[in-house]
Amino acid sequence: MSELRDAAAVGPGVIDTLTAGGVAAVFEAAGRRGLIDVDLVQVVPGTRVAGVARTVRCGQDDNRAVHEAMTLVRPGEVLVLTMPEPAPVALIGELLATQAKVAGAAGLLVDAAVRDVDELRELGLPIWARWLRVRGATKRERGSLDVSVRVGGATVDPGDVVVLDADGAVVVARGSAAEVATATRSRMEKETRLRARLDAGEFSYDLHGLRAQDESAGSH
Repeated sequence: MSELRDAAAVGPGVIDTLTAGGVAAVFEAAGRRGLIDVDLVQVVPGTRVAGVARTVRCGQDDNRAVHEAMTLVRPGEVLVLTMPEPAPVALIGELLATQAKVAGAAGLLVDAAVRDVDELRELGLPIWARWLRVRGATKRERGSLDVSVRVGGATVDPGDVVVLDADGAVVVARGSAAEVATATRSRMEKETRLRARLDAGEFSYDLHGLRAQDESAGSH
């Protein structure tokens, strides 16, 4: 493991908390930073993951780098696959996804297309992609591994934590992951208390003090 990835180590408790919180809670707990602001297809419905990023920048419309990356994947990592320009070209299909699952990857974020969708769903590895398309990639350009990449306006560095669920994706910088996990846990506890009061018939309009503000301002 490289020095970079040693420095990026994130404890399992942090990963578990960020997974439990999910994209919305983590985004809010992080001060509304790190949103991967792009439409994503959740290939395997009902999945939710968080993991340390293994980043891949492929050549344009080429997935040779993905094949190399599969030899390096470690358990619990989220593979983040990108190209210079996002395009509906399939960087991943069943056979590459099988390798990722065998290696123990937590999931894949593909800023391009995937194909073999029925087979991917049967495989069960959590995958999020920009498109579902059958157009295949070439294998001519080696690309780059473990480099900073851009996805949906956000920068993902090797070792950052990527959180993915039905709401989309958010990235947490590796240096602030523990702090964001603590804030996420606090937010989840607060929401649990709030949910109990809402279940009892109270209103968020009152619990957030909005009614009092409007009445003091003379609103109707």
